[in-house]
Amino acid sequence: MSLGTQSNPLRVAIVGSGPSGFYAADHLLKHSELAVEVDMFDRLPTPYGLVRGGVAPDHQKIKSVTKAYDRIASNPNFRFYGHVEFGTDITREDMAKYYHAVIYAVGAQTDRRMDIPGEDLKGSHAATEFVAWYNAHPDFADREFDLSQENVAVIGLGNVAMDVIRILAQTADELAETDIADYALSALRHSNVKNIYVLGRRGPAQAAFTNPEIKELGELADADVIVAPDEVQIDPHSHAFLDSGEDKVAVKNVDILKAYSAAGDTGKARKIVMRFCVSPVEIIGTDKVEAIKIVKNALVADDKGNLKAKATDQFETIPVGLVFRSVGYHGVALPGVPFDEKGGVIPNDKGRVLTAKGGEQVIGDYVSGWIKRGPSGIIGTNKPDSVETVEMLLEDLGAGKLMTPEQPKREAVEQLLSKVHFVTYADWQILDEIEQENGLMRGAPRLKFSRVADMLDAINEHKHATVILDPEPSPGD
Repeated sequence: MSLGTQSNPLRVAIVGSGPSGFYAADHLLKHSELAVEVDMFDRLPTPYGLVRGGVAPDHQKIKSVTKAYDRIASNPNFRFYGHVEFGTDITREDMAKYYHAVIYAVGAQTDRRMDIPGEDLKGSHAATEFVAWYNAHPDFADREFDLSQENVAVIGLGNVAMDVIRILAQTADELAETDIADYALSALRHSNVKNIYVLGRRGPAQAAFTNPEIKELGELADADVIVAPDEVQIDPHSHAFLDSGEDKVAVKNVDILKAYSAAGDTGKARKIVMRFCVSPVEIIGTDKVEAIKIVKNALVADDKGNLKAKATDQFETIPVGLVFRSVGYHGVALPGVPFDEKGGVIPNDKGRVLTAKGGEQVIGDYVSGWIKRGPSGIIGTNKPDSVETVEMLLEDLGAGKLMTPEQPKREAVEQLLSKVHFVTYADWQILDEIEQENGLMRGAPRLKFSRVADMLDAINEHKHATVILDPEPSPGD
């Protein structure tokens, strides 16, 4: 019997419900000549991955991409199984019984370490934890951040660092109009943060933030961006790069920073102090963070012309009581799935999972998104990435190189999951509606649930109320 027909559909499991997972599902389901069933799994009851748990609360326009994911989920051949943990509720061995192929699209779930003394002191945090906290991620709802501190250091010059800075520097009124977690809004309303030191190891021309992200810092109601004139002095190599016009984003970033430098301190309550060509070498403190020691870097071109940050003998200590490290994301290994610890990715060749880097193909296993290529690009970058992976899967379908499941039926999967309170997409849409209604009371887009138990209770209560309000007619009616 041919695989991919109505009587024998291609069954694909996708682990992870972020952008890369949805784009993979979309490309599979677009093949009208092929009968495909896509089952998407996520350990949380809520879909969208970092679009929900990582995109800043004040970036609602970016979050509107979820409308496209809702359209994908409306396909009758798509199913969502939320509140199902891979490796516990369903394993790689289980997948082989029910699916012809599995696509891992779990993202990069932790942060890269700096490996400097004092990194684990109380008050030193991964930026990823803070982002998840203010975005109401259930794993981080109980985290505490000492916002009584006046001086904070944010290490890194990427967009995540800019998000952290902006959340720390905004007023409570600005934050109240976003979908920030209610407990985070309360904590930030009482924040004592006054000075935010932003530390980047290379210069303004090499900063990873985008033009809108750096521009937004200058639009905050009660925060100044302070850039000393010597911080925006451009070295000869960077000058040549900017003059070449190869990177218009970098040119605009430097122009924006120079404008901040010219404007100076306008007397606003909070100060965002930008520092370039510096690297932290030690976080100082006895029981908690008290200061951060940095070294001045010089930019040196390697034999390929790339500018590298080289430490000098100039050191400085900045008194801070709170540190956020934003030096990159790092993938986490999945049970039963090969993993490259150094790269923080699942080893693969264009999306085909390999036993190890440069190893043999693992039949039936595929990977997409950050766990495939590393934490790079924007949301849209995941689309071509996922298309590439699905094309490899379809190529293997044509070559007969997929798994041969014993029970390729949704009913068999749901029987396995009967012990789990799994959440359907319709259930998620109930939660979605409740969150939006609750947000109206604050004048916000939504008020997120931050605890899994509360999510499940809300779904059940809604269903129970619906049954009571609209009972099924009796046979005699």
